[in-house]
Amino acid sequence: MKIKEMNIFGRCPKLKIQITLMVSILPLLTNCQHHEKTTKKMDYVHMVYPLLDTENSRWFFFSSACRPFGMVNLSPDTEVDGAWGSGYRYNIDTIKGFSHIHAWQLSGLSVMPLALDRLSEGDIYDYYYSSFDHERENVSPGYHQLYLDRYDINVELTSTKRVGFHKYSFETTKPAILINLNGQLGPSKIVDGSIKQVEARVLEGKLTNAPTRRRPKPTSIFFRVELDTDIEAFTVSQNLGKCLLELPSSSRDVKMKVAISYTSTENAAFNLNHELPHWDFEKVVQESKDEWNSYLSRIKVEGGTHEEQRRFYTDLWHALQGRRIINDANGAYPDNTGETFRIGQLPLTEDGKPNFNHYNSDSFWGAQWTINTLWQLVYPEIAEEFCNSLVQYYKDGGTIPRGPSGGNYTYVMTGSSATPFLVSAWLKGITGFDINKAYEGLKKGHMPGGIMSKAGYEHRSTTGGGLEYYIEKGYVPYPLPEGNGFGYHQDGGGMTMEYAFQDWTLAQLAKHLDKQEDYEYFHKRSDNYKNIFDTSIGWIRPKDENGEWKTPYDPFEYRKGFVESNGAQMTWFVPHDLHGLAELMGGKEAAVEKLNESFQIAQKQGFTSGKSHDKEEDARNRRTPINYGNQPSMQTAFIFNRLGHPDLTRYWVKQVIDSVYTGLSTQEGFNGDEDQGLMGSLSVLMKLGLFQMTGAEDDPIYDITVPEFDQIKIKLNKDYYAADEIVIQNKVDPSNVKFKVSLNNVAVDKMQIGHSELVKGGQLIFENE
Repeated sequence: MKIKEMNIFGRCPKLKIQITLMVSILPLLTNCQHHEKTTKKMDYVHMVYPLLDTENSRWFFFSSACRPFGMVNLSPDTEVDGAWGSGYRYNIDTIKGFSHIHAWQLSGLSVMPLALDRLSEGDIYDYYYSSFDHERENVSPGYHQLYLDRYDINVELTSTKRVGFHKYSFETTKPAILINLNGQLGPSKIVDGSIKQVEARVLEGKLTNAPTRRRPKPTSIFFRVELDTDIEAFTVSQNLGKCLLELPSSSRDVKMKVAISYTSTENAAFNLNHELPHWDFEKVVQESKDEWNSYLSRIKVEGGTHEEQRRFYTDLWHALQGRRIINDANGAYPDNTGETFRIGQLPLTEDGKPNFNHYNSDSFWGAQWTINTLWQLVYPEIAEEFCNSLVQYYKDGGTIPRGPSGGNYTYVMTGSSATPFLVSAWLKGITGFDINKAYEGLKKGHMPGGIMSKAGYEHRSTTGGGLEYYIEKGYVPYPLPEGNGFGYHQDGGGMTMEYAFQDWTLAQLAKHLDKQEDYEYFHKRSDNYKNIFDTSIGWIRPKDENGEWKTPYDPFEYRKGFVESNGAQMTWFVPHDLHGLAELMGGKEAAVEKLNESFQIAQKQGFTSGKSHDKEEDARNRRTPINYGNQPSMQTAFIFNRLGHPDLTRYWVKQVIDSVYTGLSTQEGFNGDEDQGLMGSLSVLMKLGLFQMTGAEDDPIYDITVPEFDQIKIKLNKDYYAADEIVIQNKVDPSNVKFKVSLNNVAVDKMQIGHSELVKGGQLIFENE
């Protein structure tokens, strides 16, 4: 039975408790007891539900035995064939190995403990999988335990940043470990695997991620394996791409450390010795838990139900997932941006540590509404590291990337999605990176031949982005006259909207750097969105190269001129000039009415295009004007604030949260494309009642609305902001439509607060009007 709250403006906790009692009294009592404890001293790690949405998992989605942004992301794999529908899938009951890299377009080093007395000789290399039962599984951030039924082996996993740590409890007299050196593993075909025994208990090796359609260059993984027991027999089958380690018959509890590096076996050894010189498994589990707690505890929420709190911390955990370190502990990193591979070296501090870390990353496409805001407020040191990493790619390869993988450009998605990230960081006072070099790289990317000229995964040409047309005609034509063979996402309508916003953000940086001519040039380009707004129908509409409107045209038709969206959704993609957009629609009130109607239509489909990203193209799902399962229209609820209707922002934010970002289930959770923390970040921000439309005003503006919890404390990093914390208090009666807001006893106008004011700290209070 699904219980639906009737109060559209909030919830009544007492009423909800009474209703829930009718469904199940035991979980409620447990949750109430836990809630009392969590308000005093909360174990944030155990508030996280890592299994959320894992029936729809993709290769880099699921995490367990890893650290925040760790190079190692160790977890079990139930599916290994392809980037989609792979990795850990909850509804598949078979373990096919435990692999160490689950990253954007990268995988590596899968291992499997065995009991040889349970296998025929022919099955050792080909059919060695084992079933497992979720009833005998324990998963939390930094730790994963499960039981291999076929072999009666208990497996425990944890890690440091660059070293996977395994603990196997064998019942057999023929314990063994199988290491996979070749074959399909998630998004990559692993090739050229090699391994050798260098000491009685030590192995070293290398394997390579073959090129993919998205990552055009190979990426090598170097590894060092150490066991706490002797290796009785070491057998390598090159034709099968496997290595079998037979262990002494007396082995019961066996520990194994696996260090990786993208540069060399020597650096893999350095990573191991530097990060994990001991064999204390429980110590590493605790250290990992402590590290995760230090990140998760930066936001402390009170109120709501126990499940709502758990969902919040699960979303926050996801906001710190997916994007992974690629440099070694000594600062060496793989540079694959040039004609030939080289090992780069990051600058070091006086104590020999890297000044910043270098990263793999999916695109920042849509991140202006998600991790840009969350990281730069709550984790500014992470945002600064990523700024340095993006600039390092420019220094090495001449391009600020979108979605680097293995030190290589992938050109995932479209436009220059790093522009809003770098600009908003600088304007918020996160300045520990070379802004002049960053601006140089960004400007290059916004000009012909730069990254804006490239369509998705367009590696060898600069045609598919249509940037020359955008500059000359004021829009990107759809279709491109040159044809469709230069990459993915050659969708001129969507590209035009995206480029216009990114031009506006670059213009703001140019203004702050006293580059007036550049400011005027890019600011003028930011009006290009107007060139494809058809006033006769009230929607954005693609044009061909001759300036003719796309005919026939249906604004609800998916991916016909728009990247992972439709014309109805992308019409609202003007965060930098919403009042200008409203004028095109006939005025502010006409725009509000149109947007409200769009939400009413979208509500019938649950505000998404399906329960997972691969369902978005189903005909029955994709005809929606608002999609909170993907990035292009996730700002829409806060547009009402900008157009003078905070009541509608409050209402629709609440409806979206309750429909899309609620509950703890393996079957759903993000209802679309989570994309390395983007949807998790959005969920967190909506529940905090804080949002940024652009992040790039002179003093970046937060649009605010009533938060989901009674009290929220955001700890600020004193290296960046003067205050200790921001305290948000929600004293609004859920049945009261009108509310007022004050920051440190000063009334907040227009439901907006500048970044400089917010990070002064103090009390942000929501009350009945």
